[in-house]
Amino acid sequence: MTNPLPLVVDKVLEATVGLSFSRVGYATRSRLESWIDPPSLAGRRVLITGATSGIGFAAAAHLASLGATLTFVARDEARAQTTAAALARRSHNERIDYLVGDVGDLVAIRRVADIVGQRGPLDVLIHNAGALAATRSLSPQGFETTTAVQLLGPFLLTQLLLPALCGASPGRVLTVSSGGMYTQRFDLPSLEEADDHYDGVATYARVKRAQLVLTHEWARRVAWTDTVFHAMHPGWTDTPGLASSLPRFHTAARRLLRTPQQGADTLVWLSGTRDALATSGDFWFDRHRRYEHRIPWTRSSDPGRDQVALWDWCVERTKSH
Repeated sequence: MTNPLPLVVDKVLEATVGLSFSRVGYATRSRLESWIDPPSLAGRRVLITGATSGIGFAAAAHLASLGATLTFVARDEARAQTTAAALARRSHNERIDYLVGDVGDLVAIRRVADIVGQRGPLDVLIHNAGALAATRSLSPQGFETTTAVQLLGPFLLTQLLLPALCGASPGRVLTVSSGGMYTQRFDLPSLEEADDHYDGVATYARVKRAQLVLTHEWARRVAWTDTVFHAMHPGWTDTPGLASSLPRFHTAARRLLRTPQQGADTLVWLSGTRDALATSGDFWFDRHRRYEHRIPWTRSSDPGRDQVALWDWCVERTKSH
């Protein structure tokens, strides 16, 4: 007979938000559910963005330690070299390389995709690069930076690498979201908000909501036997990005924040577990599928319409099809 205690505790924690998202939630669930690493990733190819610090670095190190052949995308050559050396030392895996490119630059994305696509099947594509700015700025193609880095760039990269992902039979596309997504309703026009109304935190949360809408549309369009698509959020995690973008919250919650390794756990798990291949288009937290709306007003009256509208919007701006 299955022990019902872990499920009951998980539901109680999830209802609290604060405890659930903190290191308390991670420690309680991992202990009660006896979490173990996913199987070896030897022979699997993984591409990850945003791996030079925080959750991305922790995920990359863990994936490499499981034997993955790892490529990461970084904006700066010197930092990429330092990161590659650190990942190799930590994981004892020499099958690590990098490509230099800004995820928000669509020209750079095409160059990265061309190189990666020529290498053959790609087992896992992880969209982790993030941007939360206090003031509005623009990408090289003139799009708001948070939207370019976390929505348009990943959309184009996925589109261009889909043949390589399908060649893995199936590939996996994993997107790192945020608990802040729960506070926002999908609103397509707000993704191009003007300067005089700009709110970096709200923009970040709206883009995170849009990522999930797009994940559902990818799952609708691509057979799960070819490639699966999932999004996850890491909980409240102590990262350089959090410290710089939300300093007051970081200071107040520091003792409850998860380590980057804890924040990256579900991401690494989804990269290897067979559970991720049973469905497509789900939202995950702490190795469980989660409902994506905590606040009733964030629910859409027509999710399918939203998905198609966002897809067309991305296609138009990335000039892809």
